[in-house]
Amino acid sequence: MWRECSRKIHRATGLRKPAMLARPAGRQIRGQPRARGPRRYAARLGSGEFQSGVADTLADAVGMKLHCEVEVVSRHLPALGLRNRGKGVRAVLSLGQQTPRSQPRPRAGGERGGGHPVCLLICTLKDKRGTRYEQLKENIEQFFTKFVDEGKATVRLKEPPVDICLCKANSSSLKGFLSAVRLAHRGCDVEASLSTLTPVKTSEFEKFKTKMVITSKKDYPLSKNFPYSLEHLQTSYCGLVRVDMRMLCLKNLRKLDLSHNHIKKLPATIGDLIHLQELNLNDNHLESFSVALCQSTLQKSLRSLDLSKNKIKALPVQFCQLQELTDLKLDDNELIRFPFKMGKLRNLRFLSAARNKLPFLPSEFKDLSLEYLDFFGNTFEQPKALPVIMLQTPLTLLESSARTILYNRIPYGSHIIPLHLCQDLDTAKTCVCGRFCLNSFIEGTTTMNLHSVAHTVVLVDNMGGTEAPVVSYFCSLACYVNSCDMLK
Repeated sequence: MWRECSRKIHRATGLRKPAMLARPAGRQIRGQPRARGPRRYAARLGSGEFQSGVADTLADAVGMKLHCEVEVVSRHLPALGLRNRGKGVRAVLSLGQQTPRSQPRPRAGGERGGGHPVCLLICTLKDKRGTRYEQLKENIEQFFTKFVDEGKATVRLKEPPVDICLCKANSSSLKGFLSAVRLAHRGCDVEASLSTLTPVKTSEFEKFKTKMVITSKKDYPLSKNFPYSLEHLQTSYCGLVRVDMRMLCLKNLRKLDLSHNHIKKLPATIGDLIHLQELNLNDNHLESFSVALCQSTLQKSLRSLDLSKNKIKALPVQFCQLQELTDLKLDDNELIRFPFKMGKLRNLRFLSAARNKLPFLPSEFKDLSLEYLDFFGNTFEQPKALPVIMLQTPLTLLESSARTILYNRIPYGSHIIPLHLCQDLDTAKTCVCGRFCLNSFIEGTTTMNLHSVAHTVVLVDNMGGTEAPVVSYFCSLACYVNSCDMLK
């Protein structure tokens, strides 16, 4: 019976783990035995009081308090030609009731709806006594919860005519709090769960920590979670062999530093950190950078990536989908090649790949526009005197089809064609004429002065060189002949 109740509570409240909800103990009335959780819920189910039970459970689950950033916007401002400040402040929202001292608190068996109205209190660090919104019953015009999974929501009140904008909240806590506010708006009997509203203590705001730096094992938190409001987290020299899954719940995280650990593999769920801009994985044991991360929300958010001092031999072709990257550090790895489509990283300004095993650079590398470039200590090869000819005459059906798909930009995916064909299309080479080739091509090598793509260039070797070999591909003999001057 308890499991059935718990599932119904889960559907009503939106809490992710109904099994973790505390069993309601009920209110003890003098002279009567204390009611048990499951029996009390079974009785309420039979008498139609389930919504009140949900409210009791919410009180246990979320404590009727929410820590987040709040901005209260008056809807009268546009009519007066004014604008709101546009920036939220750290606050603690409390849901409770104001009980006058002269009136006793209603008994548990009293008449429903005869208690005191539910109030909303918003306290900030500067105003710990807070702003009180006295009446919630039938006073909420609309809930805006489209981005509730990102910790954002808005509650629009009728009187006063204000929008209470919430952001940077823990998504699970936000869902539970909003469910309680909805029940108060509908006039449900939630007062059994609520306490009298009191000013917030300064210690409550210590939870609003935005930066945490941990540089030793002894300081690493094992028994408690990271503050959900963190925007910058550094856990270096902690001996981590994998990414702590608790970090992946920090939806406000913008900078994550996991340097100087022993991490061998990255979970794909790092891509769920939609605000992540800087990721430092320097000095770990990584052997690859997964395709799933390249195709995640990091495409739109990631600006800086440090993969130095790992064991990475190659980056996937999909790595070039991280088109917001501005800084990329790949020093001291085992790289033997760059992705063919490296030139798609249009925003890249800082590239360091010193002390690797790069024999040459891809032809699209010429499309980059860098401010700083470091290729010192790589094993660049001398350009080959003769081209490598891999032309097919006539073209195979696979080659012809692949060229047609790529040239006409026909969408494809593993739900349309086999996965291995998708991989072939992803790794197709680009001819200097702009067309594509799969297995039929001519490969030629030339030398490029790195100053043509970067303002500041670290010397390639101890001899003072700033040139590197670039491999180019040609889809036909005609393209190769027309480009002979370039190769020379």
